[in-house]
Amino acid sequence: MKIFHLLARPNAGLRWAPVVALALLAGAPGAFAQANGWPAKPITMVVTYPPGGGADTMARLVAPKMGEALGQAIVVENRPGAGGQIGASVVAKAAPDGYTLLLDASSFAVNPSLYPKLPYDSAKAFRPIGVIALFPNVVLVTAKFPAKNIAELIATAKASKNSVSFASSGNGSAQHLAGALFESAAKVEMVHVPYKGGGPALNDVIGGQVPLFFGNLASTLPHVQSGRLRALAVTSSSRAAMLPDVPTLAEAGVPGCEIYEWNAVFAPAGTPEPIVEKIAGALQKALNSPEVKARIAQLGGDMQKGTPEHAQQFIRQQTALWARVIKERGITTE
Repeated sequence: MKIFHLLARPNAGLRWAPVVALALLAGAPGAFAQANGWPAKPITMVVTYPPGGGADTMARLVAPKMGEALGQAIVVENRPGAGGQIGASVVAKAAPDGYTLLLDASSFAVNPSLYPKLPYDSAKAFRPIGVIALFPNVVLVTAKFPAKNIAELIATAKASKNSVSFASSGNGSAQHLAGALFESAAKVEMVHVPYKGGGPALNDVIGGQVPLFFGNLASTLPHVQSGRLRALAVTSSSRAAMLPDVPTLAEAGVPGCEIYEWNAVFAPAGTPEPIVEKIAGALQKALNSPEVKARIAQLGGDMQKGTPEHAQQFIRQQTALWARVIKERGITTE
């Protein structure tokens, strides 16, 4: 209070400026000092899924480049399980000093609605740093399925109850949610067939046991190119470079059905903003790398660039979207 009284005096400003500056620095608990000396040791990036998957691929793609920008190694540590909850719990409990980061997938925005008792509050426990890339899904049918486009698929689904079924890697999975959003947007009812993993689900679709699948572009493209699956639409806002002749769902007459799988980097909540800015800057430098750009394009991804605030806004939108779908469709993990 005394500081403000001094500033109110006509000639006090210059005399007391150093005192005011020191007082303001004292009120930002070590943030500037921490940032100036940070990072002084290697950083751990916790990945919520096993080695070899999409999240792990993104982590091992950007971590070395981020480490180069920061002058310290970033060590990737896989902590899979419970739809990302195990790894996220580790980071939620970590010290907010910038030395423990989280790389999660789109399940981050799904889990708050799918699991009513998460061991952390997603909205309060993490500080979004940046979204790496968006990966659209492809609406796929077996080669012998009669529908040749989305309009015919919808007509088939509306013709009789339970006439179309779609496979997924399990209840509450990305494929399940994509199918549920399509049902809402297209105003159809389909039969969900959950599997224990994406591999078995995709194999049965290829084999003709289940006709429909909402699959990741990168993992399903070879089957489209071989003719074993037919792509009816992509779930992005614009056509995919890898499938230029395949329309978007909006072009096919189903607006409001953009579906992406994505990966983002987070820090524990309370990480000083100067450190958050350094991490965000390192991520953007990594995304500007020709090698990173080429690999994301090869996987069919749309690379994202933006501030932590842009990432936070996107994640809030995704969380609200999936909360609505899960509630409307009554989706559970059982």
